[in-house]
Parts: sequence; C-alpha cells; structure tokens
Amino acid sequence: MTQLRPTDLKRLHRTWRRRKSGRLALMLEGLQGPYNVGSIVRTGAGFALDDLYVVEGTISPTNPKAQKTAMGTERYLDIHYAATVSDAIASAKAAGYAVLGLELTDDALPAHEADLTRDVCLVLGNENRGITASTLAACDGVVYIPQLGNVGSFNVAVAASIACYEVRRQGFGHGFEPTSEASSDDGDTPDDQE
Repeated sequence: MTQLRPTDLKRLHRTWRRRKSGRLALMLEGLQGPYNVGSIVRTGAGFALDDLYVVEGTISPTNPKAQKTAMGTERYLDIHYAATVSDAIASAKAAGYAVLGLELTDDALPAHEADLTRDVCLVLGNENRGITASTLAACDGVVYIPQLGNVGSFNVAVAASIACYEVRRQGFGHGFEPTSEASSDDGDTPDDQE
C-alpha cells in the first residue's frame, strides 16, 4: 500500500466531484472563533462548497487567524456577506437552497435521516449559544448529528465537517453516470462488460 501521488490524487478527487449532486452552502451566524471560521472555510473548499454566507457579527474569513487556518482555501469559495441573518436566508432561498439549521432542538431530524440530496444551505450558529431562535424559526427545517459520548455538543467546525460529509455522502451516486475514464479504471471497456 502506498500513498497516492499528486496526479493520482487529482484523479481521485475528480472522480468524486463527478459523483456529487446538489449544491451545498453554509451560513455562519455569530461565530466568534477565527480558527473555527478558518477551519470551516477549509472544510468547505474540501467538500466543493458552492456558497458561503457570512452574517455580520461573524468573524470574517479574511481575519488573519482565520486565513492562517484556512491556508488560502478561501479563494475556492463564493463568499457572500449579509448585514442580517434575514438577508442571508432570503439570499440563500432566492438562490434555490433549502435552509436547514444544524442545531440540537426537540424537533430536529438526525442528519442521516433527512433528505439532503437537494440544494442545501446549512446554518451554523455561535460556538456557545448556537443558532438564534429567530433564525431557527426562519429555517425550512433543522437537523442534528447524533452523538454517542458524554459530550453535550461538537465543536462548530467539527459539526460543519460532519454535516458537509453527510450532505455529500447522500448525493454520491444520485444522477451519476460513469465516464469512460471512471469506468475503465478496472481495465474493462464498455464492450467487455456485455
């Protein structure tokens, strides 16, 4: 077993990019930790995030500490700044996203049970207080990540990573038709598969 070389790694990423369906966006409401914001930016770039909505009162991805953590990956994202969360939600909905809060509430669905194959914008709230009540009320739904341990919640950047993976996982294969490059990886050609 050997690590993939850069060319092989690019091929692997390209194959997975072809398999994704639906658009994915994140909305940040009131995040105060620049390292959290930077980590979310880098995660977003890794999961081919389509849009990042940053609500006023959130540390900007251009903050030097956020940029250090993001390691330059903010250049891969389409970042939208909004004066209010209402403006951000309106923009996301106008762009065709279903806006879902990522929060622990009494009526939230486990993320793996929610339909995340459509265009989804996940709202992430403040590290201590979470998503505000008015924002939760404006969301189309709420999802959460089931936990097994004795910890009350995940760090917001970790939760963003897990949730982004779940959205992409559900989308893998929806509408995917292998290209000749992807299907020939096993050595078979389309004629050999009959």
